[in-house]
Amino acid sequence: MTSPDDLADSGLLSPVRVGSAAESATSDAAYVRAMLDAEAALTRAQAALGLAPAAAAAAVTAAAADTARYDARDLALRARSGGNPVIPLVAALTAAVAERDPAAAAYVHRGATSQDILDTATMLVAARALGPVLADLDRTAAHLARAAAEHRDTPMTGRTLTQAAVPTTFGLKAAGWRALVLDARDRLAAVRATLPAQLGGAAGTLAAFHAFAEADGTAGAEPGLGVRLLASYAAETGLAPPTLPWHTLRTPIADLASALAFTAGALGKPAADVLVLSRTETGEVAEGSGGGSSAMPHKANPVRATLIAAAARQVPALASVLYGSLTAEDERAAGAWHAEWQPLREALRLVGGAARDAAELTGGLRVDARRMRDNLDATNGLVTAEHLAAALSALIGRDEAKQAVSRAARRATREGRALKDTLMADPAVSGVLSEERLRRLVDPVNHLGAAGALVDRALRRPAAGKEETS
Repeated sequence: MTSPDDLADSGLLSPVRVGSAAESATSDAAYVRAMLDAEAALTRAQAALGLAPAAAAAAVTAAAADTARYDARDLALRARSGGNPVIPLVAALTAAVAERDPAAAAYVHRGATSQDILDTATMLVAARALGPVLADLDRTAAHLARAAAEHRDTPMTGRTLTQAAVPTTFGLKAAGWRALVLDARDRLAAVRATLPAQLGGAAGTLAAFHAFAEADGTAGAEPGLGVRLLASYAAETGLAPPTLPWHTLRTPIADLASALAFTAGALGKPAADVLVLSRTETGEVAEGSGGGSSAMPHKANPVRATLIAAAARQVPALASVLYGSLTAEDERAAGAWHAEWQPLREALRLVGGAARDAAELTGGLRVDARRMRDNLDATNGLVTAEHLAAALSALIGRDEAKQAVSRAARRATREGRALKDTLMADPAVSGVLSEERLRRLVDPVNHLGAAGALVDRALRRPAAGKEETS
């Protein structure tokens, strides 16, 4: 017989998210907690408008707070008959409320539909999961700001299409990583601030709430009742008030998917760079405490970068499912809504784990400035070819300068010689350029352009806001 432990997802195949705050915030227990919070908030919102007794709101809130009473596995098994977990949860909550106050049981889930509760719960789960993610992104940005400032003028090889191109600085690279992290933080923070509650009733008209109010002789005839209830419900949940019920208007999910996919990619960029820069033959950076190998004792693998890169490859695919659910028929959809649940949870988990790992990675990253200089010098001056051609243009003309440097570069590569030596052997160059000036021209540190100024500019951007314009 299958046991509950056999069915539990312990994170065995997802080390990037295991043990993270996001994993806990998106667990089955967290979803049950959020659905109960949504149900309790609904009764309180109705009580605030005189649509339910205050005693009923207190009873539902108290019964919802007793989370140990509601078993996620039991709810999951019972959800099969109706297709969602809210239906069995409402039954269990109603029974719990009836034990406390039989009269209050009638006010559980009154006027709502299952999607109201699960959508609201999903927004609560997302808001709670994103808090630690934003904190980790702030930590990562702070680590990268320090690295960018410390290595503002540390020269290294700039690489394009996998090959050595021209000199750059590690400070500029770190500043670029930070810019992406801050872009991700801004997007996630903006989405989190607008995550809306969901309330529409069976088909998005809020008609049931009016009907119950009329039956009770309260405020049912008031045209603005439903709109006021939306605002009251959002206030009770702590979520944003929706302009409309969004049962099949899935903008909130699409916006969240976009921000999560962007964040995964933004963290994936520094991870990808660390993976190539930490190769044995490159050796320019290393993780503070690399991971071991089951077979090779000498290895210190870039595990944090590896896990972040793995997450960055998965989240865009999950986001595509969430975007696909925008195509939802009628006032309530069959399948489109249901397809969102697992991909969204997994995206939150992966991004949460990646953000945690990024903070650890950047906080312990080791930078080998000497190895960076050695790798620059290993090109025998070829990384300065672009600058040399520009300098020679003023002396012998643009076309002749380009041809001379190209000839010298090919010869240097073919013969394994320094570019300055093959250039000085070219009569077109030796007659117009002194050896001393050529030595300065082939020194990579003299060809860093505006790298330092760009780092300074990037670091003026506030950690939790937009780039300054002044």
